[in-house]
Amino acid sequence: MHICGVMITGLAGARNAEGVFAALPGRTPSLQSRPVAAKERNAFVDYLQYVGLRLTNMALQCFPVEANLRTAALLGDVMYRVDRRHRERAEGNLQRSFPDMPDARRHEMARRSMQQLFALFIEVLFTTRLVRLDTWHRYVRLDNFREVVGLLVGRQGLLMLTGHYGNWEILGYVLATLGFETTSFARPLDNPYVNDWLLGVRERMGQRIVDKKGATTTVGPVLDAGGTVGFIADQNAGTKGMFVDFFGRRASTYKSIGLLSMQFEVPVVIGYARRVHGKFLFDVGVQDIIYPADWKGQDDPLRYITQRYTKGIEDFVRADPGQYLWVHRRWKTRPKGEEPERFD
Repeated sequence: MHICGVMITGLAGARNAEGVFAALPGRTPSLQSRPVAAKERNAFVDYLQYVGLRLTNMALQCFPVEANLRTAALLGDVMYRVDRRHRERAEGNLQRSFPDMPDARRHEMARRSMQQLFALFIEVLFTTRLVRLDTWHRYVRLDNFREVVGLLVGRQGLLMLTGHYGNWEILGYVLATLGFETTSFARPLDNPYVNDWLLGVRERMGQRIVDKKGATTTVGPVLDAGGTVGFIADQNAGTKGMFVDFFGRRASTYKSIGLLSMQFEVPVVIGYARRVHGKFLFDVGVQDIIYPADWKGQDDPLRYITQRYTKGIEDFVRADPGQYLWVHRRWKTRPKGEEPERFD
């Protein structure tokens, strides 16, 4: 995912959630196949990158967002054709997740999945300009959200989850725009100029973004105060994760969400932001809500919560598989005694 990393400078993937997962039990996964050693930063190069991104943003803002999204789709098509490694991983994951899917449709879903990466880049740059308190309803359609609004207003503490699907970046921003502060945890971007620019805009709207290093000391007080904490919850959790079913295969999944829900007795909301017809328009909806009363009578509450929210993510992905990040190595870690398959 080097292309996406350069373009979005860390916004793609699980940028808002990976930090808290690293600070809590487990470790942060990466879409790269091998770890990259940290390098000493060059302030001049960092500033040039920042200026380049700002100039790119200025140039893109000269065109309508829909025109930019069409260009993003073309770039995704190019990536699908030339990036064999990620194309084969996406198609391999789709084949294992949808064994009955015809080859032609599987190829189309993989191609659309790669288009989403470039679309996300455009959407991130345009979100702060287009989505405001007086305009959000033009671009966001809330689906089955009344119950969640009640929970947010009640300020009893809330965990909100999503996956690498559609525009996962817009969820917290929309809530902040509507006056509901959310807290997410992130590793600061390597480039400090880009980090201050991108995070600063969102924080001014009320979307609180905290360094992952403060996760273990911040989550508790936020939930105790009735706040909302957001996670991207479909990452590979490594050898310390809990293996639950995801598209018919066991996937290592973080225990942190279930443990937090049990410790603070707060609901868990599984939601999504699905693109509509390739436009700058999103259906923001709720797939499931797990209340404390649901798991208190279970023999294994932690497994119940973890499996249920994972099933919620699977359910909204099935509604439009082409919007999922199939190049993500979700099944990388295998249970003991199980050999990894080619694309794990």
